[in-house]
Amino acid sequence: MEMKKRINLELRNRAPEEVTELVLDNCLCVNGEIEGLNDAFKKLEFLSMANVELSSLARLPSLNKLRKLELSDNIISGGLEVLAEKCPNLTYLNLSGNKIKDLSTVEALQNLKNLKSLDLFNCEITNLEDYRESIFELLQQITYLDGFDQEDNEAPDSEEEDDEDGDEDDEDEEEDEAGPPEGYEEEEEEEEEDEDEDEDEAGSELGEGEEEVGLSYLMKEEIQVNRHFLHALKIDYLGIGLSTIKSKLCRHLRVVCNLWVCMCLSACLFCHCPPVHPVSR
Repeated sequence: MEMKKRINLELRNRAPEEVTELVLDNCLCVNGEIEGLNDAFKKLEFLSMANVELSSLARLPSLNKLRKLELSDNIISGGLEVLAEKCPNLTYLNLSGNKIKDLSTVEALQNLKNLKSLDLFNCEITNLEDYRESIFELLQQITYLDGFDQEDNEAPDSEEEDDEDGDEDDEDEEEDEAGPPEGYEEEEEEEEEDEDEDEDEAGSELGEGEEEVGLSYLMKEEIQVNRHFLHALKIDYLGIGLSTIKSKLCRHLRVVCNLWVCMCLSACLFCHCPPVHPVSR
């Protein structure tokens, strides 16, 4: 497939201005020149044209945002000065497997001030004596040559770095999903239990100035009530605080008062005691 058709295919209904990565590997360059690539790809950051029988970079458009350029396995032998003019912000350049033979050809890359990694593996220039020392001396801005620095430390893989960052993010998300550490919930439960106990103790003790309420209160007020009847209504007749019983027993007391008439006319349903006459207040 020709390069121009391949570009149209890779666009996938997108405008050239929207494309940041473009891979054209293994297509065919007519006359060894770039076709179909123009200045409209102004956001392009990664471009790969490996094994496309490219011999000239003369028709390379201006790509100011391009950071990575893959040109491996082509037949490029010179004309690298175009890269500094058209792609001034390159940080990675792969020219492995091309026809580059001498240092003078590579010297044109000195104007790529941001270039950090250069790959010339499998080019004839690698057969030169003191090849690596000469390239590092000629291109002092680069850190890695053919994947290694001057001390033979391997260059980090950008994809692996992205994966590591992604793993760290995943770990943070897992910690968030895992919730509080062990023992945290138990401490909360203990605090809640302590609060409940405090409330029970406060409710069971009479506050200063509170009147005794319950069965003793009813007896003092000459209201005769059957204990079993009160217990059936779940009224605490053993004595609780007045402020507490007001909110809980008002409805029950009204029911009790309304039932006195029935109790006076018949025997108590709970203990079968004689009818109790209501006491006038």
